[in-house]
Amino acid sequence: MSFIKTDEEIVSLYKTGNKKIFKELVDRYTPPLYNFSARLIGKDNAPDMVQEVFIKVWKNISNFNPSKASLKTWIFAIAKNSITDFLRKRKCLNFSDLEYEEDPVFSENIVDENILPDEALQRLQNSSLLDKLLNQLPPQYKTVLILHYQEEMTFNEIGKILEKPLNTVKSYHHRAILELRKTI
Repeated sequence: MSFIKTDEEIVSLYKTGNKKIFKELVDRYTPPLYNFSARLIGKDNAPDMVQEVFIKVWKNISNFNPSKASLKTWIFAIAKNSITDFLRKRKCLNFSDLEYEEDPVFSENIVDENILPDEALQRLQNSSLLDKLLNQLPPQYKTVLILHYQEEMTFNEIGKILEKPLNTVKSYHHRAILELRKTI
């Protein structure tokens, strides 16, 4: 599907009274939000999560500030927070998993290496093997891999979504790759 308007144009039109334009955001972001949610909480829960995210976006779009983050980053931050709340309510996630911080000296020295090529992940993209491998990772590692490889976000964008420093995101990525290598 090709989109003519940019995210910024859609938000601007919405804020000036064109409420029907919100459908374009829904059409644009439903597939990536569904994929992101399905990977983290399962395909059965993904449709409800996507709906919940769009309700929150709709309620808060007037507060969106494009100088702080891109719309995509903002929407995925809402999704990440909604998924975290969902997992907490279901007691599927330990609080310590969410607040995990590494040794700052170690994380500052992580080199951004492309250890797991996009091509390898794309081959596994729709396979149940990838789901099994990802489900063995801690939530923060799994989230970084999905956002980076599936949603093609930069480590900076992921850092904004997770509210973590760039080097912490790189560390999560590096450690996730090491864990996947052990498993494979």
